[in-house]
Amino acid sequence: MIDWNYILGQIATVAFDILYFGAIIGTIVIIILDNRNPVKTMAWILILLFLPIVGLVFYFFFGRSQRRERIIGRKSYDRLLKKPMAEYLAQDCSEVQYEYSRLIRLFQHTNQAFPFEGNRVAVYTEGYTKLQSLLRELQKAKQHIHMEYYIFEDDAIGRMVRDVLIEKAMQGVEVRVIYDDVGCWHVPNRFFEEMRNAGIEVRSFLKVRFPLFTSRVNYRNHRKIVVIDGQVGFVGGMNLAERYMRGFSWGIWRDTHIMIEGKAVHGLQTAFLLDWYFVDRTLITASRYFPKIDSYGNSLVQIVTSEPIGPWKEIMQGLTVAITGAKKYFYMQTPYFLPTEQILAAMQTAALSGVDVRLMLPEHADNRITHLGSCSYLADVMQAGVKVYFYKKGFLHSKLMVSDDMLSTVGSTNVDFRSFEHNFEVNAFIYDVNTALEMKEIFLQDQRESTQIFLKNWVKRSWRQKAVESIVRLLAPLL
Repeated sequence: MIDWNYILGQIATVAFDILYFGAIIGTIVIIILDNRNPVKTMAWILILLFLPIVGLVFYFFFGRSQRRERIIGRKSYDRLLKKPMAEYLAQDCSEVQYEYSRLIRLFQHTNQAFPFEGNRVAVYTEGYTKLQSLLRELQKAKQHIHMEYYIFEDDAIGRMVRDVLIEKAMQGVEVRVIYDDVGCWHVPNRFFEEMRNAGIEVRSFLKVRFPLFTSRVNYRNHRKIVVIDGQVGFVGGMNLAERYMRGFSWGIWRDTHIMIEGKAVHGLQTAFLLDWYFVDRTLITASRYFPKIDSYGNSLVQIVTSEPIGPWKEIMQGLTVAITGAKKYFYMQTPYFLPTEQILAAMQTAALSGVDVRLMLPEHADNRITHLGSCSYLADVMQAGVKVYFYKKGFLHSKLMVSDDMLSTVGSTNVDFRSFEHNFEVNAFIYDVNTALEMKEIFLQDQRESTQIFLKNWVKRSWRQKAVESIVRLLAPLL
C-alpha cells in the first residue's frame, strides 16, 4: 500500500531544500555580481554560509544595495539640489588657495560644498554649555528655526527644547523639525503632535512603518543641524537627550559640538532644505532663507554632507586626503573605530612617513559589539606608529579631528563603515589657526584623562579576547 503521507512529506522536504539552498546560492550570486568592496562581499558570504537563516534575514533588511537608488534616485537628488544650491552659490564664496586647496577642491567637486570666509566658531565640549547656547539663540529667532536631530528624546531636555520651539511658533516664527524615525523609535507620537498642534512643521526621516519587512532601517539620518534665521547654525555630535548632559553611572558623556555665525551657515541651511525636500517634497528656495551676511570672524568653513547615494563617499574621501596631507600631526577622536581600507591605509601611511598620528577612543563604549570590533584594528595602526589612547573619564562620543594647527573638523561622522557608507552625515571643515589651536588643546586635555595603549602590551591580550574581536571584525562592514 502506498504511503501517500510519506511521499508528500518527502516531496515537501525536497522542495523546501531546493528553495532554501536556491535562496542562499542566489543571494550569494547577487552579492558577487553587485561588485561591492571585496571585504564587505566576503563578510556577507561568510554570514550566509555559516548562519544562513540569520544571513538571509540580515541581508534582506540591511544588505540590498538597490534599495539605495529606490530611496533617493540620483536624478531626484540633482533636481532638488539645483535651486537651493543656486542660492548658496550666489553668496560671496572664498577663492583662497593655499596648502588645503586640494581638500577644498575635492569637496567642491564631489559635494558642491563651497568654502565661506568670515565666520565665527564657538566650540562646546559638554552638553550643558551647548544646550544653554542653543536655548539662548532659539529665543533670539525672529524669522525661522530649522532643526534636525537623529535623537529628539521625550525627556527633560527634549521637552525643554520643544517648549521653546512651541513658544517661538506661537510668536509667528516659522519652525521646521526633522527627526530620524529609527533614532526616535521609542519616542511617543504625542511628543511631536504637541509641536504640530502649535503650528510647527514636524517630519520624520525615512519613516519605518513595518520594521520587520523593510531595509530602510539601514539608511538613517545621523545629522545634527540647527539653523536660526539663516545666520546662526549648530552642528556636531550631540543629540537632544538627558544622557548627553549627565552621562552614565560610570562616567561623563564627552562630546564636541560647534556654533557657527557667518556665511557658512548657508551650507547648513542647504543641507537642511535638501532633507526637508526629501521628507516633505517641498522645495524651499526663497532668498530670505539665505540672507546676506556680514563678516563675523576669520574662519574659513566648508559644510560637507555625505549620503548613501551616488558614486562618491565625500567625507571619507576628504578625511583620506586630510590625513595623507598632514605634515606634522593629525589627531582624531571617535567613539567607534571600524575604518574602511582607505582610512586605515591613510593613517598607516601618514604615521610611517613621520607624521604624529594619534587616535583616541573611549575605554568603555555604549555598544559592546562595535567596541570589540574597534579593538581589532588597534594593532594594525600601532604597528605603523599611530599612538592610541583610551579615554577613561567616561564615554567619548566626540568626532573631533585636528591637523597642523590649521585644519579641524567636527560633525556627526564616526570613523566606521556605517557613517561612511550608510548614514546621512554632516561635518564642518574649518580652515583657521585659532580654531585649530583650540581643538588641539581640547584633544590634549582629553589625552591627560586617557591612557596610552602600547603595542607590546596590547598583543599580550588573551587569545579568547583576540578571537572574539577578530570574529566581530568580520562583521565590521555590516555593523
